[in-house]
Amino acid sequence: MIIIIEDKLIMIKELESISSFDIAVIGGGPAGMIAAGKAAELGAKVILIEKNKSLGKKLLITGGGRCNISQAEFKDKVFADKLGKNGQFLLSALSVFGPKETIEFFEKKGLKTKIERGKRIFPVSDKSHDVLNVLSKYLNKNKVKIISDQEIIGFNVVKGRIKSVKLKDKEIFAHSYILATGGKSYPGTGSDGRGYKWAKKMGHKIIDLKPALTPIKIKENWSSDLQGLSLKNVSVSVFQNNKKQDLRFGEMLFTHFGVSGPIIIDLSKKIGELLNTGEVILKIDLKPALDFKTLDKRLQNDFKSNKDFKNYLPSLLPRKMGDLILSLTNIDKNKKLNSITKDERKKIINTLKCLNLTVKGLIGFGFAIITSGGIDLKEIDSKTMKSKIIENLYFAGEIIDLDGPTGGYNLQICWTTGYIAGISASIMT
Repeated sequence: MIIIIEDKLIMIKELESISSFDIAVIGGGPAGMIAAGKAAELGAKVILIEKNKSLGKKLLITGGGRCNISQAEFKDKVFADKLGKNGQFLLSALSVFGPKETIEFFEKKGLKTKIERGKRIFPVSDKSHDVLNVLSKYLNKNKVKIISDQEIIGFNVVKGRIKSVKLKDKEIFAHSYILATGGKSYPGTGSDGRGYKWAKKMGHKIIDLKPALTPIKIKENWSSDLQGLSLKNVSVSVFQNNKKQDLRFGEMLFTHFGVSGPIIIDLSKKIGELLNTGEVILKIDLKPALDFKTLDKRLQNDFKSNKDFKNYLPSLLPRKMGDLILSLTNIDKNKKLNSITKDERKKIINTLKCLNLTVKGLIGFGFAIITSGGIDLKEIDSKTMKSKIIENLYFAGEIIDLDGPTGGYNLQICWTTGYIAGISASIMT
């Protein structure tokens, strides 16, 4: 823009004009993308605002880069129960857009899917980029305006209604707004928790935010010696005050700070809750398929041999774990199997069936897959995802106080709430 003042030319940077839309979606993750696409598909003029330079940054790293799209649990009640006490909130929305509809959504758009162990649903290509491409094409086809690399300053709220969303260099006006900014986990992907602050400022209650689906820090120094060791087909029980609180069976991994892997991550939310009231112990059963009596009979039979104890262990356990057994039982590695005493055999069995680890803490939001806590469900209409406090505000995705175990549950929460928010907001335009 050029302005002439007293015959002098003054150059002024021209700001982008104020924009007006039917719906403004804040957050370009899975929930935001499907919400924006669906609303636009129904005829709304939609803008999608993303703080990163590109959409779906966190989506690309889910499932180890393979993108665990959903969970093949097609009974809504069973699915909801997996989400814990808050799961009932999602029942109405699941009846409209659950795992079955999610699969159909992607397959109709050319993305073939497959079901793997644990009912996990993945793209046949094993590429999360293919999932993102489907969503990007969906947005493009329905003419969603996308502005990325844009930091939001705040919202202009007047008498319980959002008038506009403020960016650094412009203001976006819309009839309705969908907040899908994610949680606080993996902040490097843009999930910095800012959405919670905006919602709180608008009057919403935020349920305590905690890292969930996260690795666990362990106190025992010897655990770091097992770094990189993956154990399959083991069970891990969570104990507090000598009472079993939870249990998982499957695969776990030792790290430099403690333990991780599918079953540990699934147990982490419960462990985090228990840590508030006292010490938590993990008991690893390395031979869950064998009870104490059966395992004892097997060892008695094996110990008839004249083989050295150290040479027998590799047939029982991975090498690193075998070294640990030697250390914890204090049995001479050169001792002949047929010389091992009954008490020593019991030591071996107790170590194999009950290897104790003391929890030091959760690793934190930096490595947590999701955030537990969020917008209080009492303040959201479960049938529409509409705020009960702000007249034209809707919520979708991880920002809501809903979370589930690993296996596609949390992405399905995003698809379901985003889809419903998109429909509901478009109806109100």
